[in-house]
Amino acid sequence: MGLYPECEPYEHGRLDVGDGNLIHWESCGNPHGKPAVVLHGGPGSGASPGMRRYFDPARYRIVLFDQRGCGRSTPHASAHGTDMSVNTTTHLIADLELLRRHLGIARWLVWGVSWGSVLALRYTQTHRDAVTELVLTAVGTGSNPEVTLLTRGLGRLFPAAFEEFLAPIPEDARGGNLAAAYNRLLESPDPKARERAARAWTDWETAIAAAPPRSVERYEDPVFRQGFARTVTHYWGNDHFLGADNDEGAVLRDAPALAGVPGTLVQGALDPGNLLGTVWRLHHAWPGSELVLVDDVGHNAGAPDMAEALVAATDGYARTGR
Repeated sequence: MGLYPECEPYEHGRLDVGDGNLIHWESCGNPHGKPAVVLHGGPGSGASPGMRRYFDPARYRIVLFDQRGCGRSTPHASAHGTDMSVNTTTHLIADLELLRRHLGIARWLVWGVSWGSVLALRYTQTHRDAVTELVLTAVGTGSNPEVTLLTRGLGRLFPAAFEEFLAPIPEDARGGNLAAAYNRLLESPDPKARERAARAWTDWETAIAAAPPRSVERYEDPVFRQGFARTVTHYWGNDHFLGADNDEGAVLRDAPALAGVPGTLVQGALDPGNLLGTVWRLHHAWPGSELVLVDDVGHNAGAPDMAEALVAATDGYARTGR
């Protein structure tokens, strides 16, 4: 079975989460169905209508929202004056809890893609009683080795693109954290320097995706490009705000805390993150989790076979009730 048909929200709003931030949220499907919340990737990608289609709208109350600084939430990270110090993993987890209580939901299934899988895992580790199940895809854990792989290690596979990726960075900064170096460029007072850095960052993200998903078309929008690149490098350059000991991976270290929470990991066999074995290590450290590998697919939740596996997971959990 493929994705469910498109559906429109039956309610939406903007929630004041503090620090001057308003997050946009929407609910779709059955108001009396099993609650599920969708955590988008990036950080900074924003939610998209297609994410509603991984759930049976007759059986789920589907909640989507744009995380701080992106999508329809305000202020947007593309605005140079936006305070990024109040956009951290801790803030996003607190926003999730505020939204859950605002909507009157006791517990919900948490669905996360890419960065959203990191956020979902950390949220569950810190708010276990609020989560019924997890469905995660394009899985990561936000560890520093993962960042190093994606910003430096893959340079051996894509040498021409990597040379272009390094070009904007001052030579004396090329040996350090490349995401942090890019973030400094994206915080420059010079708008032309910020735009050059945003373009170079998204060009690299496109280059390392062997079969880029359709969503990379958003990189042609200068507002999206600037906000996305600024937010990703803000997180990647600061240990994903998971603590200074993140070289071993705080999320992976605390995976045993997920015991008893049912979960499905749907991973493309060609996802570059697999080079570190992260998803296998997570699966084995998380008692009761299920790992579904999809052949000939990379970091792309929208590929047909990935979509089929993800829908099978949410259909299965729909039968378990709340």
